[in-house]
Amino acid sequence: MSLLNALSPRSSLVRGLAATVAAGALATAAAVAPAVADDGWGGGSPGSGNTFAGPTGGNQEQGRYRGVVTADRLALRTSPTRGGEVIRYAHRGETVRIHCKTPGDKVHGNPLWYLLTDGTWAWGAARYIDNIGPAPRWC
Repeated sequence: MSLLNALSPRSSLVRGLAATVAAGALATAAAVAPAVADDGWGGGSPGSGNTFAGPTGGNQEQGRYRGVVTADRLALRTSPTRGGEVIRYAHRGETVRIHCKTPGDKVHGNPLWYLLTDGTWAWGAARYIDNIGPAPRWC
């Protein structure tokens, strides 16, 4: 195969290279785009709700906040609600990494939930997690 044939627009090398360049540009744009911050209960820009879509690339805040579990067995869930599916359990004395906080179902009067980043992304009721250091940022 000649070099001219290898670099033709139809070659898989050119298509693969174009896809790689496009993916890299998209990832770079997402990593450097400014984030919208809001310290209120809204959790972001107006109308954005408090839905968490999952971890994002380039996040330097991940794991900055920590807490210690105070419940004997704390259910960590898929959403900040008592009805969220249990992903795993944390136990008394366990130190957890906290990504952010958001309001959700009240647990013994406390409406806050923490999004934890310990291997899996899961929500834990803040009622049973004592902060170590500063309180987490809002999601």
